[in-house]
Amino acid sequence: MGKNLVQKIVASHLVKGDMAAGQEIAIRIDQTLTQDSTGTMAYLQFEAMGVPRVKTKFSIAYVDHNMLQTGFENADDHRYIQTVAAKHGVYFSRPGNGICHQVHLERFGKPGWTLLGSDSHTPTGGGIGMLAIGAGGLDVAVAMAGGPYYLTMPKVCHVVLKGQLQPWVSAKDIILELLRQFTVKGGVGKVMEYGGEGVSSLSVPERATIANMGAELGATTSIFPSDERTLEFLKAQGRQDDWVALAADSDAIYDEEIIIDLDKLEPMIARPHSPDNVVKVKDIEGMPVDQVAIGSCTNSSYADMMKVAAILKGKTVHPDVSLVISPGSRQVYTMLAQNGALADMVAAGARILESACGPCIGMGQSPATDAVSIRTFNRNFYGRSGTPSAKVYLASPEVAAATAINGVLTDPRSLGQPVTVDLPDRFFINDNMVQPPAENPDDAQVIRGPNIKPFPINKPMPDIIEGKVLLKMGDNITTDHIMPSNAKLLPYRSNIPYLSDYCLTPVDPEFPARAKANGGGILVAGVNYGQGSSREHAALVPLYLGIKAVIAKSFARIHASNLINSGILPLVFVEQADYDTIEQGDELVIENAPAQVRSGDILIVDNRSKGLRYRVALAVSPRFKEILLAGGLLNYTKKGGEASDV
Repeated sequence: MGKNLVQKIVASHLVKGDMAAGQEIAIRIDQTLTQDSTGTMAYLQFEAMGVPRVKTKFSIAYVDHNMLQTGFENADDHRYIQTVAAKHGVYFSRPGNGICHQVHLERFGKPGWTLLGSDSHTPTGGGIGMLAIGAGGLDVAVAMAGGPYYLTMPKVCHVVLKGQLQPWVSAKDIILELLRQFTVKGGVGKVMEYGGEGVSSLSVPERATIANMGAELGATTSIFPSDERTLEFLKAQGRQDDWVALAADSDAIYDEEIIIDLDKLEPMIARPHSPDNVVKVKDIEGMPVDQVAIGSCTNSSYADMMKVAAILKGKTVHPDVSLVISPGSRQVYTMLAQNGALADMVAAGARILESACGPCIGMGQSPATDAVSIRTFNRNFYGRSGTPSAKVYLASPEVAAATAINGVLTDPRSLGQPVTVDLPDRFFINDNMVQPPAENPDDAQVIRGPNIKPFPINKPMPDIIEGKVLLKMGDNITTDHIMPSNAKLLPYRSNIPYLSDYCLTPVDPEFPARAKANGGGILVAGVNYGQGSSREHAALVPLYLGIKAVIAKSFARIHASNLINSGILPLVFVEQADYDTIEQGDELVIENAPAQVRSGDILIVDNRSKGLRYRVALAVSPRFKEILLAGGLLNYTKKGGEASDV
C-alpha cells in the first residue's frame, strides 16, 4: 500500500507513536519560527528551560506584528527578541523585512522538512511542500530545546483539483470555496493534502495562499507536492539546492476525498463575521464599500501585488474608498519599486504601508463606524479590525482592486481583458535584514525592558477543582474574543497582569472584575471554542485570572493544546444538552480530580447549585494527562518529563 504525502514526511520524522489516525505521535522538528506577538513569551519560556542553544536545524524570530511604536513597549520587546535570539542560536528577521510566512516561503522553507511556528498561519509553508504546523509558544520553545512535537495523527483529506482557474478567478477563491463547503470546523483533526491535474497550474505563491487559509478550516495543516513548479520558484530564489521531488504514491490511501472543479469556480467572498460565510461575488456585487485593504500573509506575494498594480494603472481610487496596500516582504516591496508598479499604485491613490501584518491584526487602519471593508486577509472575526461596528469581507486581490476603483463591490470579470503576471526568473535577493546569531553566545547580552513581566505558572492539580461558572458563551468563540490583540493591547503581550483586565471583554466587559472577585472559576462555551490565532495568551491570561477548567461542546486544536500546556482542563460535554442546563454563577465541582484524570477519559462534574451531574470527556493522551496533573508543560518538563528529548 502506497503512502500519501503526509505519511511520507511524518514517517521520516517520527520519534514516537504509530501513524494511525487518532493516535498520539511525536515528530522531530527541523525548523521553528516565531513572531513578535507570540515570540516574547516563547523565548521567556525557552530561557526558563535552561537550554543554552537551540537544537533545531534552523530557528528564526520575525518581527512583523507589533510595528506601531507609540510608546517604548514594542521597541523594547523587539530589542529583547533580537538579543535573546543572538544568544541562543536563533536568526533574527528585523522589522521591515516582511511578514514571517511570506519571508519564510521565499527564503527558508524546504520541501519535506517540518516547521513548527508560534502563529496559526504557519501552514503557509505547505505551499512549498513542508509539513508546517502552527502551535502555542511553549510548544515551539520545547521544539527549540530539542524536544519533539506531540500531536494526534490527523486524518488526511485528499483535495483533488480538476481543470484550471478561469480568467479573473484566483487561488483565494479555491480556499473560500473549501470554507463554504467545510466550514471553520470542517478541517479539525485533518490535513488537507492537495493533488490532481489542477495543482500543476498553480504557482508556489498561489499554493501558499490556499495552505495559509487552511487554518480557517481548523485543519492541522495543508500541503502541496514538491514538483517542477516548486523547483521553478526555488530556482528564482537562488535556492534550487533546497528542492526535492515529493509526491504521494499513485496508490496512496486517504481518509477522505473532495473534488474541486477549477473550471467552474467563480470569484468568491466571505461575508461578516466568519471566513466560512461565503457566497459568489456576483450575488452581492454593487454594495457600496468604504475601505479596501490588500496584503497580509495570505495575499501579499509579488504576483498578487503585480496584479493589483496592473488593475490600478492609469486609474484613480474611488473618492469614497480608502485603499491601503501592504507588500508582504522587503523582497516584494523592492521589486515593485524597481519595476514601476509601486508608482502605479501610488499614482492611483493607494496608501502604501510597510511590509507587516498591519490591518489584518487590527494594527492600524481600523475602518470608520459602520464601514464596509473589503480585505484580502484570512480572518474577518467580529471586532478584529479594531472597529466593532465595521463589516469586514474577505476576497481576492483582483476583487479588492476592482472594488477600490468602482467604489462598490465588483466582480472583476466585468473589467474585461484579464491581467496575467508571470513570476520572474530571478527574484531580488538580499538577506541583509536577517541577522545571524552570535558566534560567541557568552558575548551576547539579553536586554529586557520594564514591560516584560513574569509569566504565570500553574501549580500541580489539586484534589478538588471547584468554582463558579464565571461566563457562559456561545459557539465559535475566537482567541480574539478571549484575549483581544489590537493596536492598544499588542504592546503588552509580555505583560500578562496588564492584559488580564481585557480578557473576554468582547463577550462580557465585566468578566475580568468578576474573575478577580471570585478568585477564578470555570468557563462554559459552545462549539469550536478557541478558534483562530495560536496566541497562548488566550490560555495564559485565563490562567492568571484563576481559570481552572473550560467546559465546551468542542475545542479548536491549538487552543486546547495551549490550555493543557497551562494546566487548564479542556473538557467536552458528553451530552451536548447538558450545556443548556448550566447558567452563569452555578457552582461546579470536580471531586478527586487527579484520580478521575488518571482513571479514564470521562470525568464527573457536579453542579451544586442545581443538583445536577454532568459527564465530560477528557480524551487526551496519557502524556497530556501527566502535563495537566503537573500543572502545565513547563512544570512537566522541569520535573523530568521528556527530559531525554529536552
